[in-house]
Amino acid sequence: MSPAAACRILMIGDIIGKPGRVAVERRLPDLRAEREIDLVVANGENVAGGMGLTESTAEALLAAGVDVITSGNHIWDKREIYPTLERSERILRPLNYGTHEVPGRGWTVIEALDGTQVAVVNLQGRSTMIPIENPFTEIDRLFDEASEPLPTVRVIDFHCELTSEKNAMGIHLDGRASIVVGTHTHVPTADERILPGGTAYQSDVGMTGPLHSIIGFDPRTVLPRFINGLPTRFEVGGWPVVLNALLVDVDPATGRALAIERLREVIED
Repeated sequence: MSPAAACRILMIGDIIGKPGRVAVERRLPDLRAEREIDLVVANGENVAGGMGLTESTAEALLAAGVDVITSGNHIWDKREIYPTLERSERILRPLNYGTHEVPGRGWTVIEALDGTQVAVVNLQGRSTMIPIENPFTEIDRLFDEASEPLPTVRVIDFHCELTSEKNAMGIHLDGRASIVVGTHTHVPTADERILPGGTAYQSDVGMTGPLHSIIGFDPRTVLPRFINGLPTRFEVGGWPVVLNALLVDVDPATGRALAIERLREVIED
């Protein structure tokens, strides 16, 4: 059971293709009830065929109990999602892509099951990735210059390649964000902790996708790139699926994390 008055938040890592989506649809409703979860944030940029998101796959995740879908560089792979990004306040693209002719939004405020108002922010790193706006200065601007102060409970999905850049963001936001988790590499890190200022942190929450795979994809379609350098078309792997997530209890009054737990479940077909 969660501590009295705590808001319990579940962060689910990159959901990969149909197997990942179906696993979330099957497991999340019971998981929410079993662990008394108030809010679920999941990265959905790889749901549609392994790269991208569509309106139908987004709706399936929301119907399964995901409250906010975050994303990253692959959110642009399926252009049909662009109008949905404009309409929906529950599907985010990285904040630091800017605002000029970029569809969608990079943050939202949602009410958790216990009534807590939670700000969810999506950021993307720049090291070895496309050189978009600086995520550090953009999050500072959001926190310091928003027309209305953001809620005390603040959750960040930092979609980023390098663990050092993710670590830097966690330290940068310690005491100003409730949770900072990394996504993108699909491999979970064992460094979950509560930082001195009260921010729950993990460098990468890992993926929710095929277990016997290479970051979610069928090894037969990935290995040739490493063996002979020839280009191949990645295909999503199959069952079983590993679900990686981070469970955090947050004090709604202070925004400080009270407890942190790394979750890993293997789900059979």
